[in-house]
Amino acid sequence: MSQSSQAPLASQPLDLKDIQGDILSGLPKKTETYVFFQITQVAAFRKQLQHLLPLIKSTADVVQDRGAIERNKRSTPEGQKPKLLPLTGVNISFSRFGLDKLGFTDADHLNDDAFKKGQFNDAATLGDADSGGQWEPTFKNKIDGMILVSGDSHASVDVVLVEVRLILGLTIHEVTHIRGDVRPGDQNGHEHFGFLDGISNPSIEGFDPVIPGPHQIKPGFLLLGQEGDSRATGRPNWAVNGSFLVFRYLFQRVPEFDDFLEKNPVVAPNLSSKDGSDLRGARLVGRWKSGAPIDLAPLKDDPELAQNVNQRNDFSYKGQLTDQSRCPFAAHTRKTFPRDDLEKLTPNSAPIDNRRIMRRGIQFGPEVTEDEHQSRTTKHGRGLLFVCYSSSITDGFQFIQQSWANAPSFPPGAAQVKPPVEPGFDAIIGQAPEGTIRTLSGTDPHNLAQPLQLPASEFVVPHGGEYFFTPSISALKNNFALA
Repeated sequence: MSQSSQAPLASQPLDLKDIQGDILSGLPKKTETYVFFQITQVAAFRKQLQHLLPLIKSTADVVQDRGAIERNKRSTPEGQKPKLLPLTGVNISFSRFGLDKLGFTDADHLNDDAFKKGQFNDAATLGDADSGGQWEPTFKNKIDGMILVSGDSHASVDVVLVEVRLILGLTIHEVTHIRGDVRPGDQNGHEHFGFLDGISNPSIEGFDPVIPGPHQIKPGFLLLGQEGDSRATGRPNWAVNGSFLVFRYLFQRVPEFDDFLEKNPVVAPNLSSKDGSDLRGARLVGRWKSGAPIDLAPLKDDPELAQNVNQRNDFSYKGQLTDQSRCPFAAHTRKTFPRDDLEKLTPNSAPIDNRRIMRRGIQFGPEVTEDEHQSRTTKHGRGLLFVCYSSSITDGFQFIQQSWANAPSFPPGAAQVKPPVEPGFDAIIGQAPEGTIRTLSGTDPHNLAQPLQLPASEFVVPHGGEYFFTPSISALKNNFALA
């Protein structure tokens, strides 16, 4: 199956009915189940895909859903909690193995080396321990595709899962499925280490409203074939309005992380041990647990700032190319989105829009038990079902992990400090070869050059993953499905 290459790019309104809903807007969810499958009967699968199409939620559908959610909130009497609307959503994506099995002979023209080889074969590049040796066996084998089903409750999602399984039947073999849930109560929106998550996603020209913060990016940095797609040349027509999806099964060692912070507080006059631990944690992450960025609130949390969507992302490490007094060079947020560290490095520095990724995903696993808290040892699996979208895995996710998070000399401005300092590893996701002592500087604002040694065992441990392509709805109808 081969199609002609796309025409030259032009700026035009996005067709929201053609773009799967999780990419630009994110499927509304309190829970989400990811179903990983192998295609066992190709022709039958392609025929049944026609019957699955009515369940696929588009971006236009998601915009309507989010409008209904906002109207429901506004109509709820003051002081009462809005009732959850019964909303569900389905999206589908395919690995390179799946595209090959479906007969796409021009999949090489997608022009992404990471996607071509698959994530397990990319594990060494990402720095996963033992080249993926800690991965679960499920993810070491070929997975052809992934269906994600989101919703307001387990019951709602389970109904849709039954329908999906009935439609596809014996045309697929379900390899595994993983369920994630938002965390309860005031931890809703926070990942398991306790930090508010998902608030630095890129804003897309022609789709998102303009708010203070990083400049908007062209839609082609997320969607293939749209303006800004730097790898558009030669990509097939069926790829237009699609996006690459990275899935990572990330386990978080929360008791060990908390124990490390308790044992390594920042020490200063009038600073309690707990406040010193919170400050150390904020400087590892780059934000306080509330979501307030330490570039704007360097020494004390500011929950009011964290709740202000017009302020909490309006920073750029301005004038700090050689300075980590406000935010360490190796803080997670600075490592993974360095802003002025690269865009203002020289007078001719270019934007880093091709490194931007749209993060989705959801938490999984139980809350930390009292036994785990007391023993400072993880005994139950929990973490993040990490998902991100972009028009290039090689330029986006893979580059961020390999060349920024795992690179102790990044960002480059640190080399100009006198005397030079080594930023160190991203303490949250930075990975190093076995036996390497991981350190980072700048976490003590009163002694910026003092390196902090991290434990030998990482706080976040990948247990699997895969690279997928999320086609447009028109491509699913015209190129993937059979009438």
